[in-house]
Amino acid sequence: MTDLSGGMAAGRRHGKRPPKVLRMSVELPLWRALTGYRILTLGYVLCLFALSYKQYAHPWGAFAYIAALTVWMAFTWRRTTSAERCTRHFLIADLAFAVGGILLTAVVDTPARIADGGPTLPSIWTAGAVLGFAIKRGWRWAAVGSAAVAAANLIERQELARDTIHNVVLVWVASVAIGYVVEVARASERTLARALQIEAATRERERLARDIHDSVLQVLAMVQRRGTAIGGEAAELGRMAGEQEVALRTLVAGGLMPPPRREAAPEAAPHAAPPAPAGGPCDVRALLAPYAGAGVTFSEPGAPVELPAAAAAELAAAVGAALDNVRVHAGDGAHAWILVEDEPQAVIVTVRDDGPGIPEGRLADAEREGRLGVALSIRGRLRDLGGSAEWVSVPGQGTEVELTVPKGAAPKGRGRGKAKA
Repeated sequence: MTDLSGGMAAGRRHGKRPPKVLRMSVELPLWRALTGYRILTLGYVLCLFALSYKQYAHPWGAFAYIAALTVWMAFTWRRTTSAERCTRHFLIADLAFAVGGILLTAVVDTPARIADGGPTLPSIWTAGAVLGFAIKRGWRWAAVGSAAVAAANLIERQELARDTIHNVVLVWVASVAIGYVVEVARASERTLARALQIEAATRERERLARDIHDSVLQVLAMVQRRGTAIGGEAAELGRMAGEQEVALRTLVAGGLMPPPRREAAPEAAPHAAPPAPAGGPCDVRALLAPYAGAGVTFSEPGAPVELPAAAAAELAAAVGAALDNVRVHAGDGAHAWILVEDEPQAVIVTVRDDGPGIPEGRLADAEREGRLGVALSIRGRLRDLGGSAEWVSVPGQGTEVELTVPKGAAPKGRGRGKAKA
């Protein structure tokens, strides 16, 4: 499982709370239904007893049990409203109350009524005790509880009558089926909770990886290149910086495989992302204008192009990462163009260069090797905004990156759109 604790701790060190993992309970509706069932069936038992009170051989004995059952329900009905309240000892006592009522029927009722298939004292209330075992402990405990009820019914009836067998099998099948469904639901809930935790940890890892790529990794790569170029003791320092870069790339990429050592590239300062603006709408043009320079041409609409501040900052950082790719892969002599388009539903920023282009399959290979400029600094940011990043490159004719951000977008734990490579 992904190391969630490490990501959460890093989030706390940066002053951010770790993403919440939503959890749900599939059992709560079942406990509520069981509580309702017990209350309704108690009412049925009281009505049934009131209508047949004079037919019992010992009506006062039957009355004593019904009164005790009513008192038991009055003091314990809340026990079945949640799994925490419904303890194992309560379930055993509840089942004992039901089984005792079935056996007591043979004492207080007449043999003729018992032979004719008359109801037991607890009647259908008994099923509630068995269903409690099914919801709390699963189908195995439900089968044991059903077996106890079945034995009590056979002892009370003194014969294998068809209606008795029918009732016993019905209770057994229903309780075992419900117990099995509950176990499956619990397993599904645990799987969902685990998936949400993994996803939250992955999002946090990607956020940290973007920050690392935009700062630490580029600095280490610069130290490696400069050290190699200077030679002497600086070369040893560059070698150590290169090893740390490889280790850090492996860590943020998931630790699955060590990427190869990157070769030396022409030295140049990376494009620093503009400072994040305060809350409220932000003009994207103001964040992208600082990128303009001798090698970068910036084209913008005449009117403000507004996005939520956090989304505008992420878009500007993605543009900076795209320009860094131009600098590293197209060379210092390459020229780049930034075009901002304000569409009715989205803001589109296109970064184009006149470099050698990207060979087919190179982006996928770079992601596998742990190079995160495209995978996280660009594609990951746009995905979290619900947007997309599309690359069009023809070898020898340059590369074009189109970044699309829907208006009203804001960074979220889960992106609403699927990025396209």
